[in-house]
Amino acid sequence: MKIPYGISNFRSLITEGYLYVDKTPFIATLEEQGKYNILLRPRRFGKTLFLSTLRSYYDILCKDEFESLFGHLVIGQRPTPLKNSYQILAFDFSGIETSSEEDIRRGFNRRVETALKKFLRRYGYPLETDRIIEKQTSPADKIDYFFTVLEEANIYLLIDEYDHFANAILGESLELFSAIVGKGGFVRAFYEVIKTATMEGIVDRLLITGVTSITLDSMTSGFNIGKNLSFAQELNQAMGFTAQETEAMVQPLVEVCGLDKQEMMQNLANWYNGYRFSSRAAEKVFNPDMVLYFLDSFNKEGCLWPEQMLDDNIASDYGKIMRLFGIGDRESNFQILEELLVNGEIVGRHKGKLDLDTHKPFERDDFISLLLYMGFITISGTMLGQLRYVVPNYVIQKLYYGYFRAEIEQRAQIRVEKHTLENAVAELALHDNITPLLEEIRKVLTLFSNRDFMRMDEKHIKTVILTLLYQSEVYFIRSEAEVNKRYPDILLLERKPIAVRYQFLFELKFSKKKEGDKGLEAKRAEGIAQIRAYQELADIRRLPKLQSYLLLTDGTEIEAIAV
Repeated sequence: MKIPYGISNFRSLITEGYLYVDKTPFIATLEEQGKYNILLRPRRFGKTLFLSTLRSYYDILCKDEFESLFGHLVIGQRPTPLKNSYQILAFDFSGIETSSEEDIRRGFNRRVETALKKFLRRYGYPLETDRIIEKQTSPADKIDYFFTVLEEANIYLLIDEYDHFANAILGESLELFSAIVGKGGFVRAFYEVIKTATMEGIVDRLLITGVTSITLDSMTSGFNIGKNLSFAQELNQAMGFTAQETEAMVQPLVEVCGLDKQEMMQNLANWYNGYRFSSRAAEKVFNPDMVLYFLDSFNKEGCLWPEQMLDDNIASDYGKIMRLFGIGDRESNFQILEELLVNGEIVGRHKGKLDLDTHKPFERDDFISLLLYMGFITISGTMLGQLRYVVPNYVIQKLYYGYFRAEIEQRAQIRVEKHTLENAVAELALHDNITPLLEEIRKVLTLFSNRDFMRMDEKHIKTVILTLLYQSEVYFIRSEAEVNKRYPDILLLERKPIAVRYQFLFELKFSKKKEGDKGLEAKRAEGIAQIRAYQELADIRRLPKLQSYLLLTDGTEIEAIAV
């Protein structure tokens, strides 16, 4: 297989023999939804490739290539009447410099002008039109003149990463965001012209992709024609890989390397699966970029798993978008994230509109909806008209705990040394020596005892311990994972390709200082009894090299009792 990691050009994938997971059935589904659509997905989720596929399918100049590009795909067997019937106008707003309003304006203006010129040259319009567009000073004026020239055209407009630059601004300055997107802003003026073009029939169809709806929502009446299909059941699997699609991709590795397919799929699911974009969707999907990274990084000659399961490019992209955690009340947002990690889920209502250009406060449900758009949570079920949300997979958990580490350092004015924690976990993994880890936990808890920003109870102390453990790459960390209908606090499990001498089960018990020695002894007895009950479970007995510890703490001191 030729793995198309980092390649998002449909024509290249097909003509150069790369692996392509057929998402063309969703072309017809999208047509059925209406003319002016918005489809939002988290970073690196296949949006650009999907738009590239649409471009080749609908472009009138690709008519002669239809059979070679699509003949072997589902849409090629059952094409819609609209195939190869449009001139395609495509914008990509990623990578715009956001240092200042002038930089944003200049970058946006350049992207618009470049796309309009490419269109005019591709479809044979006079060069004079190019020169007149160049003379227009604003993006709105450029596209307005463009539509005047093309008033008889039939256009499918594709906009990729429409909010990429806007999200970067939002993480730094709400005022600057409002200035360019709100009333009188050049971005809003640009979309107002597009709205007019749809009313006049020049733009017959439109698809916008990005991460969140905030930018479009904040333009209010400036652009209110788009239908947001991001959480439509019919399009839940339009981007991302199903379990069946992922299994088909790993099958050659399974056969060549003699791997256990079930074990491999379970590991991949733990790391990369878990996304459900509709509460009515029956199946979750894998992040496609993460799966392709795995396939591309897998050592085929030695049959070795990637040394890093988390792609640095993904970590970087998601790290940048984490700046949006600061929208609204940062402290309230932190408490929501803390609740998510402490309880394993949060419950809320999805907000259909995230408009920052109003006087309404950015509240709990707004932030939860934002997390859903960004892929930091996913829908797990419903409860009395509300939605249940969980962290989708281990990659996102690692990103959260990296964020929590930074927050802990800032709030408690302490320094959490990553390399010291890595060494402490290495001592645990290789020598069953828990003392260095206890010292690091004790250090943080002691400093916490002099701060009042964090409640000291068992669940919150567990969050601190998990935050420290997640700084190491050694173990696959499971928090309150269901094991034969029981829920151990923390499991540290061997993860490929890293080999360890020991796996661990930790049960945490907290006794308030005012409860004294009697309280500690009661918690000690309770914790030991729980661990011994876990040790009798079939799935726990099957874990090789397992060591069990009771972690007993009063919020400052902590000891480990081997069971």
